[in-house]
Amino acid sequence: MTTVVLASGNAGKLREFGQLLEPLGMDVRPQADFDVSEVEETGLTFVENALLKAREASRVSGLPAMADDSGLAVDALHGRPGIYSARFAGEPKKDSRNNALLLESLSEVPAERRTARYWCVLVLLRHAEDPVPLIVQQSWDGEILTEPRGEGGFGYDPLFWLPGQRRTAAELSADEKNRLSHRGRALQALVAQLADGAPTS
Repeated sequence: MTTVVLASGNAGKLREFGQLLEPLGMDVRPQADFDVSEVEETGLTFVENALLKAREASRVSGLPAMADDSGLAVDALHGRPGIYSARFAGEPKKDSRNNALLLESLSEVPAERRTARYWCVLVLLRHAEDPVPLIVQQSWDGEILTEPRGEGGFGYDPLFWLPGQRRTAAELSADEKNRLSHRGRALQALVAQLADGAPTS
């Protein structure tokens, strides 16, 4: 079993990543297990921020590391909150505050213009100086409701309506979300690369 450090303290992400990567012989551990501190996300893109996080986790732990940078891009808000999704409402980061600000920002926007998509960029570094990290990105299209629905998921999931499913992301089961979501699909793309023989060490 290869230990891979997840450059995140998010329990939801750890659970999702672990479920998909365990069958490939990868034991995903949170960066807190290795005393890795959160890095300042100074990048201007999801790719840059994911690389910053993974490189620091690998440098401190001495192990392969992976990180995602993901967020919600709302068309009517010109792609915001984007890379600032987790701290849209400022510090301390809190889902309920972010969701409230999103609803406020869209209060005058009609239903037909409330289109949005989740983005996920996922990187895997074999070591801190890895010059050719594995990088995948995927999106997930939906719409923003006027009030939350569902108890599952995290982030903006209770507001993220999936027309094809007739449910929000927060109303999906863990298995459904792993299959359909931006992060789940990015992980599946990474798994496919690893299954094709991409090295992890």
